[in-house]
Amino acid sequence: MSAMTIEAVDQDAIVRDAEAAVARIAEARTEIGRVIFGQAAVVERTLVTLLSGGHGLLVGVPGLAKTKLVVTLGTVLGLEAHRIQFTPDLMPSDIVGAEVLEQGRDGSRSFRFIAGPVFAQLLMADEINRASPRTQSALLQAMQEGHVTVAGQRYDLPKPFHVLATQNPLEQEGTYPLPEAQLDRFLLQIDVHYPDRDAERRILVETTGAGEAEPRAVLTGEELARFQRLVRRLPVGESVVEAILDLVRSARPEESPEVADVVAWGPGPRASQALMLAVRARALLQGRFAPSVDDVVALAEPVLQHRMALTFAARADGNTVRAVIERLVRKIG
Repeated sequence: MSAMTIEAVDQDAIVRDAEAAVARIAEARTEIGRVIFGQAAVVERTLVTLLSGGHGLLVGVPGLAKTKLVVTLGTVLGLEAHRIQFTPDLMPSDIVGAEVLEQGRDGSRSFRFIAGPVFAQLLMADEINRASPRTQSALLQAMQEGHVTVAGQRYDLPKPFHVLATQNPLEQEGTYPLPEAQLDRFLLQIDVHYPDRDAERRILVETTGAGEAEPRAVLTGEELARFQRLVRRLPVGESVVEAILDLVRSARPEESPEVADVVAWGPGPRASQALMLAVRARALLQGRFAPSVDDVVALAEPVLQHRMALTFAARADGNTVRAVIERLVRKIG
């Protein structure tokens, strides 16, 4: 079989797999929409994060259904979900687990590992910035490595494994902001805004009565893992690759005179990798088999905003990271 024939067979297989995945993902998205109202962009970006195999940081004021979203995703996607409420006194062992000394009936003693809540397929880390840096780093190491080590013994986390962490942007007293290197571990920062009037009306009517919609399982963890592998197989055109490179490199003060006086530090190669995966996932989510430059434009802010910072002078002048990204995006849109 010639190389061209093999390539054609591979493309046909990708199209068949993508068609089946699109239908299943659409079914799951519809089911999520029965429970979560007025947050279509948040749901889309969260699903993009999960289809890309990454972790997401949800930022929004209390009461915007961030916890409900994660619980609903766990049910609909068929994932084992756990939740951790982060507090200043939370210890790393409260997350990853610990060894306990047990005594048998014959008097012998041995250590037994008791797994912590991080051993889940979908973990909600609620108000992650309220925990100490030591505890934060334990979770973020698990996110990066896919396993934990206790007393020299390695314990692999379930697959797929995803963390959706939340932050309250208002009350910052007594919090420990995530360092820049740890923020970079999150594929997307997903800002959760207030719903519009029609959505809030629906929330009032449908969530304060005697009955409330309950999500049902649509996918399984195995299906999600298969879709994640499919995302990495989707073809990406040269124009999209160049758009990603142009955007990310233009946000670095060392390489772009336009932002040299505004941006203190810019996104690294992990931002390019995140965009490359995210645009593929967004295309699949919308029923397309290849991403476009429009996907790069749509995902520029959630991918870049937590991976760059402004200079003090720029902040004093009223500049924002979002405004800088918007200016850079206009050049590739």
